[in-house]
Amino acid sequence: MNTNIDFAESVAISLRSLRANKLRSFLTLLGIIIGVTTVITVVTIIQGLNRYVKYQLFAFGSNTFTVSRAPEIITNLKLAQEMLKRKRIEYDDYLYLKANAGVSEMIEAEYGSSGTVKYGAKSLADIRIKGETAGNYLTGRALEAEAGRFLGPDDERYARQVCVIGDDVRKELFPYENPVGKWLTANSRKYRIIGTVKGMGKVLGMSLDNFVTIPITTFQKYYSLDRRSLTINIKARDVESLDAAKDEVRTIMRGRRKLNFGQEDDFALEDSQTFIDFYNNLTRTLYMAMIAVAAISMLIGGIVIMNIMLVSVTERIGEVGLRKAVGARRRDILIQFLIESSSISAVGGLIGITLGFIFAKVISALTSLPAALEPWSVAVALVMSSSVGLFFGIFPANRAAKLDPVVALRSE
Repeated sequence: MNTNIDFAESVAISLRSLRANKLRSFLTLLGIIIGVTTVITVVTIIQGLNRYVKYQLFAFGSNTFTVSRAPEIITNLKLAQEMLKRKRIEYDDYLYLKANAGVSEMIEAEYGSSGTVKYGAKSLADIRIKGETAGNYLTGRALEAEAGRFLGPDDERYARQVCVIGDDVRKELFPYENPVGKWLTANSRKYRIIGTVKGMGKVLGMSLDNFVTIPITTFQKYYSLDRRSLTINIKARDVESLDAAKDEVRTIMRGRRKLNFGQEDDFALEDSQTFIDFYNNLTRTLYMAMIAVAAISMLIGGIVIMNIMLVSVTERIGEVGLRKAVGARRRDILIQFLIESSSISAVGGLIGITLGFIFAKVISALTSLPAALEPWSVAVALVMSSSVGLFFGIFPANRAAKLDPVVALRSE
């Protein structure tokens, strides 16, 4: 009689045990399922975001940066209060920087506001109203004209009543006609449309196409600048000269704002790396939270598996005694129960992987967050779940292996 352990048979025994005790099996697998589902969901969303963020940052340009009163991302109230105390970036600062900076290829500027845009009986609320210099569209994200043209130097020089509109505005106000040459109203002021911009889509659910752009000089005529700060957009000649351009701009701005050597900058200078660093910190926090939830779930799942396997050893004490009586070695019994505990937790891992992928796709559909399932995350989840079963199965497997065959058969 062959008493050596059979891997397939041990797996089959564990699967039969799962089918025979459905409620107990569900409770056994629950911790493993929650842990693996958490890992797969978070990793799938974050990997999708990684691809998405890299694409968006590439689209915005790797050799551009901005000078503004405050950083784009403010993470706490204290920092926000500090930013409000800073001097505004003025239009004269832009002119001074443009006249004195020699390393950068382009220096442009923009103001920002929001308001209601109307055409005929149709209106759109919360549209971004931007006042820009003529070349501002060439900095940052590359824009393409759908129809007409962008703002030109003469539009800026003569403060003309003209505008360029985003694709959302075009679709909503001019669904069946060419808007170029038409007049729309933005915050009670009329502007002739000279161009439309091709759709750029959304970034994390926020549209890039809901804007109306007017010449910066026109903006200065109609909007109060008392509490409004300018954003200066700068394009270096290439990626290699980006640091030199930033150093030059920082030196000029510090001199312009009369900052001493020991004083910190009272303006924000940001490029794509700024947002990459923030994103990395954010995803690092998410990963830490994921690890904590998964670890707790796996620990609970492992303890449950250990207890269920101890029950299984008690229920099968006669089988163990018989196998040892006909020559099965202690190692054979040990390996058999370890295979069973690992198989049970691996089933929980497979269920968790499936649920995690489904949850990630549902979240992606509901929130516009991208999702991408990575093969390595599936492998990690399976190894992790099987390892939990293996580790927590050692104690009950060892107990079964130590049983005296005479005592075991007598108890049966």
